[in-house]
Amino acid sequence: MKMMEFVKHRRIFIAISLALAAVSLISMLTKGFNFGVEFTGGSEIILRVESDHFTESDVRQVVDLLPGDFAMARITQVRSVGDPANIRKFSITLTSTFETDIKNEIKQKLEQAISDMGVKAQVVSFNEAGGYAAEEVRRLTWRAIVIAIAAILIYVTMRFSFVFGLGAIIALAHDVLITLGLFSLTGYELNVPAVAALLTLIGYSLNDTIVVYDRIRENMKKFRGKDIKRLVNESLNQVFKRTINTSITTFLVVFTLLLFAGNVIKPFAFGMSVGVIVGTYSSIYIASPVVLRWVRYR
Repeated sequence: MKMMEFVKHRRIFIAISLALAAVSLISMLTKGFNFGVEFTGGSEIILRVESDHFTESDVRQVVDLLPGDFAMARITQVRSVGDPANIRKFSITLTSTFETDIKNEIKQKLEQAISDMGVKAQVVSFNEAGGYAAEEVRRLTWRAIVIAIAAILIYVTMRFSFVFGLGAIIALAHDVLITLGLFSLTGYELNVPAVAALLTLIGYSLNDTIVVYDRIRENMKKFRGKDIKRLVNESLNQVFKRTINTSITTFLVVFTLLLFAGNVIKPFAFGMSVGVIVGTYSSIYIASPVVLRWVRYR
């Protein structure tokens, strides 16, 4: 089998990564994110409708009749395991919060308006997240990501060396930045499931990187004095088939979720679909060149 030249073309792929990272950063700074209600504060109404023909457009017609910010509300269909075929559920989210008596009035108006259309409906939940709670969720989310990355740096440093740990962190930062950039560019909701995808991505990408690093370290011990470029390239070729097979298998699962799952799980599936691709890419073209440069100039 012909040896693929990963190391030879590394500068091209590093330039591509830098360009993608720059686009992601610009999008995050200028366009921002479509944050879920957990991060912005506001209200979420779950509406249960006994009709298999009722659509988001039908809900929009009713919601637009309500006062206040309801004209700006986001409406998505949600699915629950075990729901009968004739049951549909919709999530109505907006940035406002309401007093108890106003909430009861809104529930009655929603149910009555849909009933007037000849369809039975019920508001099954009316949840709110205040400004302080949303701020707390944001703070704890970023803390979880920072702690995860710090723990990874310590672990990889203890198992390999600091330079290997630094390479792993650079690769993870690359993966998270590009994934967040695509959330910003596409407008996918950044909510708790999306954060779960980011944390899962960190673990998945690290696993790929450790497999690559383990083979490089093993070959460095076995073939002392060998040209480092050739050694790293051979190491990457040795693990490439395993890495690609694992990535394709994982991608097919999460991409199927993205295509067929309900809107609630789509942010998670989107984050994982993007993450599997960039994580595999970074393990080969980002993490390895860091080690290569250090070994050459130590």
